Amino acid sequence: MNFFETEKPIGVFDSGIGGLTVVKRLLSTLPNENIVYFGDTARVPYGSKSNETVIEYSLQDAQFLINKNVKLIVVACNTASSVAIPALREKFKVPIIEMIGVGSQAAVKASGNGKIGIIGTRATINNQAYSRAITKINDAIKVYESACPLFVPFAEEGWIDHPATKLVAKEYLSSLKEAGIDTLVLGCTHYPILANTIQEVVGDNVRLIDSGVAAADQVKKEIERMAIGARSSVPGNLDFYVSDLPQKFSEIAELFLGRKISNVHRIDPEVLQTILH
Repeated sequence: MNFFETEKPIGVFDSGIGGLTVVKRLLSTLPNENIVYFGDTARVPYGSKSNETVIEYSLQDAQFLINKNVKLIVVACNTASSVAIPALREKFKVPIIEMIGVGSQAAVKASGNGKIGIIGTRATINNQAYSRAITKINDAIKVYESACPLFVPFAEEGWIDHPATKLVAKEYLSSLKEAGIDTLVLGCTHYPILANTIQEVVGDNVRLIDSGVAAADQVKKEIERMAIGARSSVPGNLDFYVSDLPQKFSEIAELFLGRKISNVHRIDPEVLQTILH
């Protein structure tokens, strides 16, 4: 592998800001890697859209990253991970890391009583992506699922510690708490932004599983396996692209990543519609 190949960036896409939870973990585990992030903020959320639409958007998002010459793509969106992975892997030749498999493995490993809760968008829950993956690993585990669609707009608004967020969390999570789960998968990359509120509602005896963290760890393993890691000894570059509201994205990204974000570029959604070839 030549130097040029190893210095190609890691590509990350999500429907909005949620994929920043993956970027945050990548920055700590692979600090010298260059990262290109695309957030489809004009078309968020993906979780309320049809499978066909999610697949179409995901192919466009991935093509945008391929055009940025990435060496690997992280699908930092659980909804896209639940429906679009076969189509993405058929079209693109770079390694593609998804959320569902790695998050399920982490949850099974963490659970002590065999009762695992899953929260996600309506699409992720309706597709039963996590429950199928967990049952495949261990069919003795009981899985309890709950769709939490309002968590995405709360995260996008930056309502991290807002009274409305806490009220809605209590409504969404009460049945899971009553079921006696000891592990809860945050099955949407937006949800870790609200992790403190979620933890407060379910209690300290429930372990939260961040699929984004598991996915970032998988990226590290894949890069090491393929020997395509950056050889640079300096921190990598971060480039952000969004399809709408770059200023708002910058504000939330700075809050979440704890660093100044200046290079956020807007891509017209109409460009995405014509990007596939």
